[in-house]
Amino acid sequence: MRRTEAVIVGGGQAGLAMSRCLTDRGIEHVVLERGRVAERWRSERWDSLRLLTPRWQSRLPGWSYRGPDPHGFMTRPEVVEYLHAYACSFAAPVETGVTVRAVEQAGGGFRIATSRGAWSAAAVVVATGHCGAASVPPAAARLPPDIAQVVPTRYRNPAQLRRGGVLVVGASATGVQLAAELQRCGRQVTLAVGRHLRMPRRYRGRDIQWWLDSAGILDERLEATPDPEAARRQPSPQLVGTDDHRTLDLGVLRGLGVRLAGRVLGVEGHRVLLEDDLAATIAAADVRLARLLRRIDAHAERCRPSGIRDAEPIPPIHVPASPKTIDLRAENIRTVVWATGYRREYRWLRVPVLDRRGEIVHDGGITPVPGLYVLGLQFLRRRKSSFLDGVGDDARALAAHLALHLERRRTRAA
Repeated sequence: MRRTEAVIVGGGQAGLAMSRCLTDRGIEHVVLERGRVAERWRSERWDSLRLLTPRWQSRLPGWSYRGPDPHGFMTRPEVVEYLHAYACSFAAPVETGVTVRAVEQAGGGFRIATSRGAWSAAAVVVATGHCGAASVPPAAARLPPDIAQVVPTRYRNPAQLRRGGVLVVGASATGVQLAAELQRCGRQVTLAVGRHLRMPRRYRGRDIQWWLDSAGILDERLEATPDPEAARRQPSPQLVGTDDHRTLDLGVLRGLGVRLAGRVLGVEGHRVLLEDDLAATIAAADVRLARLLRRIDAHAERCRPSGIRDAEPIPPIHVPASPKTIDLRAENIRTVVWATGYRREYRWLRVPVLDRRGEIVHDGGITPVPGLYVLGLQFLRRRKSSFLDGVGDDARALAAHLALHLERRRTRAA
């Protein structure tokens, strides 16, 4: 059995950020990664995907973008190379191709069983991220076998889908991007719209992410929100990163020819049952958008940053009549894409920190079991916690807590 002070599970942005922070503190550790560095970006993302945040907003501990296009958006291969270069920059102790099979408490610390032997450590950081396995509703099991079902982690490009129409379920960032891509490629797309965050790509002459960063919105702490659990379940905003910095919302999709519908209620053979809630869902998103833009306007008036423009109106979404049912066979819809979010899987975590939903119980990444931490989840500590640009602040805080935990262990052992 090999020994170290800390084991980090996961070699993506969260695991690497934590590794850098522990390296800076001189804490011996290892990063265990089931695949390669940034494996999910390599094998579980579609070909055309780009970051939703500009390149300048890719700051990690001791690392930042220094290329010629800070206001553009990284492609999938760029993200992989960026994280690989980051790992090399401080010789991160990553062991790739190692599957963690069990983490258990042992001897006042932890025993980590892997596909390549066991480790013993005083601390463990779960850094497998927020976007784990694709979450698919139970209704999916009732679709007939002649309807292909695809989740975003398995989708690569339109060519892999069967001929015919496509039903995309979910209207957050993933759903609207895939709906737009498929419609532009000649597929007839129907989008089942659930709760979403509408957001313009640019506002008052700046990228919306610049405003969120400048106004301190991304730094908001979880405890400052009126409903922390709702904040953690917030969908990703309807954004896309493109060279022309275009907005992508339901109005744009309608202009492309995408048919909008309400939430999926259930499935009866080839019939998909839909909620008659499209107008209400769109109205609720517009209320949230108006509230956000008022905050940005107030910040702009206080600070008057250079180059800003007057507030521009956001065009309304004209709500179409939406169907209550869709007959997939009659409409030649042969594929359903479930863009319905992600779930975390911790079957290997045999420590009593999981709630009834299987999520890790924690307070800002600190679990009830001393020495066990979690990093990279949505709104872990701040609104930006799961972002490439946000995980660093959380990693620094948890590294400080982990260092204190190790010091206390040494004191007790002395």
